[in-house]
Amino acid sequence: MATIKDIAQEAGVSSATVSRVINNGPKVGEATRNRVKKIMADLGYRPNANARALVTQRSASFGIVLPELSDPFFATMAHGIESVTRKKNVQILMSTGSIEKATELKAIETLLEHRCNAMVVHSKALDDATLIDFANTIPGFVLINRYIEEIANRCVWLDNIAGGETMARYILKQGHKKLVVVSSKYQINDPVDRIAGIEQELNANGIDLSPNMIEYSTPDQEGGEVAMQNFLAKGAEFTAVLAYNDAMASGAMTMLLDHSIDIPNEVSVIGYDDVLLAKYCRPKLTTLRYPIEMMAVKATELALQYAAGIQPEPGKTFKYAPTIVKRESVSKANQ
Repeated sequence: MATIKDIAQEAGVSSATVSRVINNGPKVGEATRNRVKKIMADLGYRPNANARALVTQRSASFGIVLPELSDPFFATMAHGIESVTRKKNVQILMSTGSIEKATELKAIETLLEHRCNAMVVHSKALDDATLIDFANTIPGFVLINRYIEEIANRCVWLDNIAGGETMARYILKQGHKKLVVVSSKYQINDPVDRIAGIEQELNANGIDLSPNMIEYSTPDQEGGEVAMQNFLAKGAEFTAVLAYNDAMASGAMTMLLDHSIDIPNEVSVIGYDDVLLAKYCRPKLTTLRYPIEMMAVKATELALQYAAGIQPEPGKTFKYAPTIVKRESVSKANQ
């Protein structure tokens, strides 16, 4: 059976353009519209329920695009979405994007094929232009954990630069000056922004963040272990570790403890996200709370409102900020 992607490839246009043709949308030239319609007929494509759902502004099901399902962070996000859709008696369809451009695109197209005109999308790999195109085509399209100025009113996002500043500021207030950063190796905005915030705060206090103070690895516990092992192997001197997320912080702590380094008396560790793991690792992890469930609830409410015909307010944006959760893994630096 032909898909929107098949039609787009055959016509030499984007998937969003095909969706506009299906739904009689604007911004499509007559020649392009006719070409797409002919290819749809030739390939036997029948939009049926999907088209009707979009035209009537009613969502038969609610779509979610997540990078993966196993990460506790994204499980919490999905729970926030489900808490809203359950009350609205709306069915959820979930797809994963794996932080890969082609996979994210396929995930969104799959949801369209299942007549989702309301969806919350976590996309890190797709370019801004493609996401803007989808936002202009899908009535209830909302991005989470990403900000694009042109569609600001469809973005529910966290200020990660402010988050980096906050964690660095807190560590500096505890008297730590010898710091290392354990970060994600993925080329997405989140780790870049968090490091930028850390660097800004360190620079404001007369401390340079040199490249040898940062180790990049996979954003999970194993990645945290590997990054910390690299620091120890090269004899890095530090009294505090700033981790990209709680999983990496937990892995780094495991490696430190395996080398008989006391936490927090010898080395303090701070994480990011405040997932359930943070409460139950030992020592309990001081971290930044990422209000992902709250953000997911807001994103879901917006998607349903927009799909129902309520127009997004021009220029409106939905920015959140992380906050410090103090537990046991950070202490004053030994003078």
